[in-house]
Order: sequence, then structure tokens, then C-alpha cells
Amino acid sequence: MGTSAATIAHITDTLSALALTSRKMFGEYALYLGGKTVAFVCDDTLFIKPTPGALALLPQVERAPAYPGSKDYIVGSEVLDDPELCVRVLRVVAEDTPMPKAKTKPKPKPKPQKAT
Repeated sequence: MGTSAATIAHITDTLSALALTSRKMFGEYALYLGGKTVAFVCDDTLFIKPTPGALALLPQVERAPAYPGSKDYIVGSEVLDDPELCVRVLRVVAEDTPMPKAKTKPKPKPKPQKAT
């Protein structure tokens, strides 16, 4: 089905205390905080990474796969109803998540030498 841009605008507006950025991927979105992936928005539903800190703040929260074949994520619908709590959770997720590894550029293939 895909997530609408209006949903992303609503989430980033609701959580305006954070400098969240989003990136569209395959019709869905990833949410970033400080360059780290902290959540996904799939089928207009917020899914928060289940880091140890997030699970400590939300021990009884519902979890479900964000997309077919994914691991279980924290379903953020109820958490989003309390923006202050959601901000705290996403900050903890960012703290728990390591920075992504820098992508290395592939080495260019050597050009074949012409026979003389």
C-alpha cells in the first residue's frame, strides 16, 4: 500500500522537538535522528527499533513486523499519542544505535592495455 507523505509530515510535526529526517524507500520511509535509523513508517504506521533502552521505557508495548519478513519492531501508534514519551524513546534508540559504517567506493577496474 505504501505510506503517504502526509503521514510523514504528521509524525515529524508531532515530534518537532527532534531533528528527524526521513528517506523514502520502496514506498515506505525510514526515520533518522543524528544520521542513525531510529524507526520505519510502513503502511502509515510508526515502527520503532526495539533497542534495549526503548524496551526498558516501553516494557509492555505491542511489537510486530514492519514489513513481511522483518523482525518485530515496537508499534509506535500508542507511543505517538504521547509525543514527550515518543521523543524520549527515539532519543534512547539513537543513543543505543551505532553510527552506520561508511560506505567504501569500489576500486575502479584497470583498463586493458592495448597491444603494440
